[in-house]
Formats: sequence, C-alpha cells, structure tokens
Amino acid sequence: MTYVGESATVLAVDIGGTKLAVGIVDEHGDLLDRAREATPVTCSADELFGVLGGLIDDVLDRTPSRPVVVGVGCGGPMGAGGVTVSPLNIKAWRDFPLRDALVAHTGLAVFVDNDAKAFALAEGWRGAAQGVDDYIGMVVSTGIGGGIVLGGRLLDGATGNAGHIGHVVVCPDGHVLADHVQGVLEGEASGTAIADRTGRPAIEADHEERVRAGRLVGRAVGSVANLLDLRLAVVGGSVALGFGLPFFTAAQTEIDRVAQLDHSTGTRIVPAGLGDRAPLIGAAAVGWKGLGER
Repeated sequence: MTYVGESATVLAVDIGGTKLAVGIVDEHGDLLDRAREATPVTCSADELFGVLGGLIDDVLDRTPSRPVVVGVGCGGPMGAGGVTVSPLNIKAWRDFPLRDALVAHTGLAVFVDNDAKAFALAEGWRGAAQGVDDYIGMVVSTGIGGGIVLGGRLLDGATGNAGHIGHVVVCPDGHVLADHVQGVLEGEASGTAIADRTGRPAIEADHEERVRAGRLVGRAVGSVANLLDLRLAVVGGSVALGFGLPFFTAAQTEIDRVAQLDHSTGTRIVPAGLGDRAPLIGAAAVGWKGLGER
C-alpha cells in the first residue's frame, strides 16, 4: 500500500524491557538501516529518553532523506494513542508522555501503539500471516503480549490495549510475579517469570521448562481461538524463538487439546516469519497506518 511518495520512509522505534531499537523502513516494509542499545537500568525517565534520543539522532544522521512520520511499538499498558506509556518492564516510565516527547525531539508526526500489536501488523504485512484475515500475533520475550487481527483489522479496544494475552490466567494456583495477578501467562512463561521462578536466565532453561512454557502459551492460544474464531497464531520473541521446536511442539499439542470447537479445530501456531526485523517493521506499520488514517 502506498501512503505517500515512492521514496517515503518512516522512522521506526521499538521500545522493550531489554532493548531499544531505531530503524528506517520504506513503504514496502524493507528495513534500510537500524541501531540498537540495551535498555538502561535506571529510575530516571529523562535518562532513559536521552538514550533513545541518541539512537534516533544517530540513525537520522545516516539517513539521506528525512522520514515522513515516526511509528513506535512500546510495551504497555498505555493511554489511548500512546499519549502516555507505562511499560510493565520499564519502571522508569510511568505515565510517561512518550508521543509528545518524540514529537518535540523529531519535529515529525508520531504514532504509538503496543509493541505486540505492532508485531501483529508486521507479520500480516511481510511475515507469516500474509494473506490471513484472522489471527493473533504474540511476542513471548521479557514479557508476553499480543495483537489480534479480525476481518483484516487490528483490534484496538476502548483505550488501544486490546490483545493483552499475557494477562490471561493459565494456572489459577500458579506463580506470583510482582505486579501480576497470580497464574497469568506472563507470570508463568515470560523470560522474567522463568528467571524469577527458577533462579536462572531464561536462556539457560532446560528442556522441561521449554516444554512447560510452550504448553501454557498453547493453552492461552487455544482459548483465544475458541473465543474469537481464528485459526492462526504467529509467535516471536526471544523466549519463543530461543526455545525452538520443544516450545512450538508443546504449544501445538495443547492447542489441539483445547481448541476443539468447529470454528477452532485445526488452529496452528507458527514461528514469526520476520525474525528480529519484526519489531521495527511493526513499528513502521504503526506509523504508516496512523498517517493513512489521519
């Protein structure tokens, strides 16, 4: 889809609990340039934004032509339109005015959405959900989030926070993770939860832990398939992709057990098609979408 001129680009910004990334993406979804840095551990909102601003300046200095818009994928929850953000995994930002801060820093129109919803847009645009009108995109990483597409349209909800599958209860008597309701998916199968429960980084998880995470993700996906009449889940993120085949096999087995209605039988779970490009391509999709709607 063409929103502006043939050579137009978007400044894509991805904000997560472990990394900050900035890139330039064209209207075809091609990632032309990018830079990233670990998310600083700080209690200062301004310090964190300063690091992000430095990444933005570095990328813009290398860009031959000025982007036409800024698209942002950020952890939630957030206020409608991303006017304020309060990412659960970034303690320094509570009701942080991200959109206005980026407008002031770049001088461009800025559109902000949840990073998992951005991921869902990316996978529908250039990834594993191309040509599919009904699916859920999920990120299983430091946290767990989701974006739901029905009838070819991304669901927003009243405040833009639709799709928080990480806060679906999958183990009522399960783990208690700080700032989470007991037994929610993010409190059981995210990288943060696995490290909190086992005392080791998720990257060191054994086979049993990888299977457990996949099974719980499959349980949530199967329930969503039953509820929303969809048959595809596209999953990315460092935990899901890092755990690999044991994770996805266990997830599919649990989906087959849970999703047995006529409209949900046969629901599939597949790895993301865009790999580590998905967050920035998704952020760009947020920018193009916002510009087109405006």
